Amino acid sequence: MAIMERGDTHPDARGQPEPETEAEPVSETEPAREPGERRARPYGELLEDPRMRRRLWLAGVAIAIGIVITIMFGLRFGVTAAIVVVIVDIVRRSRRTSSVTAWQKSSAAERRTERQLRSLEKNGYRVLHARAVPMDDEGVSDGRIDHLVIGPSGVYAIDSENWDKRLPVRTMSHRKLFHGPFNKKDRLDEARWEADQASKIIGGQVGFEVPVQPSVAIYGPSIPWKVMRVRDVDVYSGNRARGYLRRRPKILTDADVERIYSAAAEALPPKYPE
Repeated sequence: MAIMERGDTHPDARGQPEPETEAEPVSETEPAREPGERRARPYGELLEDPRMRRRLWLAGVAIAIGIVITIMFGLRFGVTAAIVVVIVDIVRRSRRTSSVTAWQKSSAAERRTERQLRSLEKNGYRVLHARAVPMDDEGVSDGRIDHLVIGPSGVYAIDSENWDKRLPVRTMSHRKLFHGPFNKKDRLDEARWEADQASKIIGGQVGFEVPVQPSVAIYGPSIPWKVMRVRDVDVYSGNRARGYLRRRPKILTDADVERIYSAAAEALPPKYPE
């Protein structure tokens, strides 16, 4: 089912005259502008814009470095150095951006997974980030799915975790997951609960069963396996999130993906509304 955006349309009432609008008075000190022409912003207003101040700061740093390198090694190296400074800053800032405001910090595991999933859109995957689901009675779940992925290989609820890299991760008989001495049973139960809730809600919306596979993407410590299912939850290293989805067989058509995505977007509200 295709997704359609509904615009705010207000057709004029038939047979009603258009209201008269008064012309905007023109200031004696401000030249007249053509209709639709934007007013030029004074330099004071531009300097108050934090984005403009950052651009000016970056330009100053690039020029200063370019001058120093030019003096030491020549004009060609100086220009190259200035360009490299700008490129490095653009790349660094792009890695700090996220579609979810609460994740816009350098250590957010969710943002790292989001960046991987973004590249799967060209392969027919659709993703919803930070979606709310009902919390359990015991308070194990925080009522949030970090990433709900709908694609040709199925539907997945991925929770991104940032764990202490100094502690090893191990499992026992596919039933227990440990991070150092800490048993992560509650974390697995939370992931399974959230996926089950999403499955029930989406299934009720579309009218058929929609299995949702829970998984945990772990950043920090080394994970001694590719993908392991522990207590029905797939556990893997965070940097494998993209490969985890791509290597699975195709079970959904493009129409299925769009229908499930539309139902999930409507039934599961954002956890952090704008």
